[in-house]
Amino acid sequence: MTNTTQPNYFSELAAINVTEHVEKKGQFNYLSWPYAVSQLRSFDDTATWVIQRFNGLPYLSTETGTFVEVAVTVRGITLSQIHPVLDSRNKPIPVPSAFDINTSIQRCLVKAIALHGLGLSVYAGEDLPQPDNGGIPPSQHTLHQVSSSQTAGLVPAPFGKVRQALEQQRSQASNTEPLTANQLRYIKKLIAETHTNEEQLLSFLGFFDLESIPKSEVNRVIRTLETNKQEAA
Repeated sequence: MTNTTQPNYFSELAAINVTEHVEKKGQFNYLSWPYAVSQLRSFDDTATWVIQRFNGLPYLSTETGTFVEVAVTVRGITLSQIHPVLDSRNKPIPVPSAFDINTSIQRCLVKAIALHGLGLSVYAGEDLPQPDNGGIPPSQHTLHQVSSSQTAGLVPAPFGKVRQALEQQRSQASNTEPLTANQLRYIKKLIAETHTNEEQLLSFLGFFDLESIPKSEVNRVIRTLETNKQEAA
């Protein structure tokens, strides 16, 4: 009997290498939404998506937070994704702005596309709970565990490359200088002068707070704020 089964489109989309288009903000990875849409439309030019409305609004406010929902249809199959409105730390924003909601809709769209296969691997493990490390930053906690295991002879030889990569991370971290007090004051001054929303700025630049900005990134932050200042003039 002739096999008339159509190829599995999910496998085709999941096979697309998205590595070069993954963006890192803070400690989380995101797939660029323009790239995701472009790849989806190139794969299926009939693909569509719908931003769900709640009493006419593109978001739903609840006691636990604000949510958005996007449904994506590929080759006649519709899959829906719900996404909370989060800040750069992936924490719920109590009173989100229009910018926050729009950003969440874009992230939700990418995740709804991922349900069809494209870039799904980017989000592997993000639903796992963060371990209680006693206040030690995750990277330092990991390094401490590896170092202790190595001393005890518990790390097998195949993990040599992993140890080498972690040691390299430790070396790089030790060479990362924080911004100076004068640089911090100047950045805060520019934020005040341009009436910039500090939380939105940190989300855009990918930092947890102003104090965590490394010295190597200060010029980029200042250029962004000075550009805002010139545009507002």
